[in-house]
Amino acid sequence: MSLLQVKNLVVEFPSRHGTLRALDDISFDIAPGEILGVVGESGAGKSLTGAAIIGLLEPPGRVAGGQILLEGQRIDHLNNDEMRHIRGRKIGAIFQDPLTSLNPLYSIGRQLTETILAHLPVTPQEARQRAIQLLKDTGISAAEERIDHYPHQFSGGMRQRVVIALALAAEPQLIVADEPTTALDVSIQAQIISLLKKVCKDRGAAVMLITHDMGVIAETCDRVAVLYAGRVAEIGPVHQVINHPAHPYTAGLMASIPDMDSDRERLNQIDGAMPRLNAIPQGCAFNPRCPKAFDRCRQDRPDLVQAGANMAACWLHDGSAS
Repeated sequence: MSLLQVKNLVVEFPSRHGTLRALDDISFDIAPGEILGVVGESGAGKSLTGAAIIGLLEPPGRVAGGQILLEGQRIDHLNNDEMRHIRGRKIGAIFQDPLTSLNPLYSIGRQLTETILAHLPVTPQEARQRAIQLLKDTGISAAEERIDHYPHQFSGGMRQRVVIALALAAEPQLIVADEPTTALDVSIQAQIISLLKKVCKDRGAAVMLITHDMGVIAETCDRVAVLYAGRVAEIGPVHQVINHPAHPYTAGLMASIPDMDSDRERLNQIDGAMPRLNAIPQGCAFNPRCPKAFDRCRQDRPDLVQAGANMAACWLHDGSAS
């Protein structure tokens, strides 16, 4: 049974000029112990999908359709107080900007121990020891001393490690990690990736890993979902999607990655840009940028269909394509 199920999720933003649909019919699931990577260009809807799952959509954004289920129970219709009990204990979040995740008025130790005490049946002393161990696990040296320091006394990369420790503090079943290694150097990235894998293996936790870094995806994830203009363009086992992309957009992303074995002087690029929410083209949203588009792509929007080991929303894999 899947730990997280996202079914036909729709997120809209009402405005004076009409309603903008930012996520349109998004569906995927994550099993216990699995890491699902979510990739795509800026504006594809990656972080918004994570925010909808956590229940942190910025007003006037709203879930306008579909369902989000955690352990078979719907959570998309819960109010703020009900979601507050789920966040931290069942769902941990690692955000892109550590400055917005830490309270500058409280010491790191206080923020960690308060989170642990709020969700786990431990004493204050046990909570402090657990907080120190979490800091060590995430690469903070001299954790026994640094636990009493404040966020401004940490570098950007160290603050990000503290945010990761905070997300793991209450042993959540699902971790939504939005660019968790962006501010870290390569050696610490490897350490954090190893930690996320260990959390999945030891606790059976599931991870939704949002990132632009295909190297991190290849090293960390079991499956990957490629988003484009608020929809899933392709989803499948990570090595299949990377080595045998079924959607032209995924193929374009793969071709833009530097290849150490190639002597190319210039990387490939996908012409054009992600469409604005008020200018999503008819048919397949990728058709104005797609080198393989034909008439049907410009008229009808494709659904996800089987494309080898992957699922792809592309008319190239429809039996009637011509």
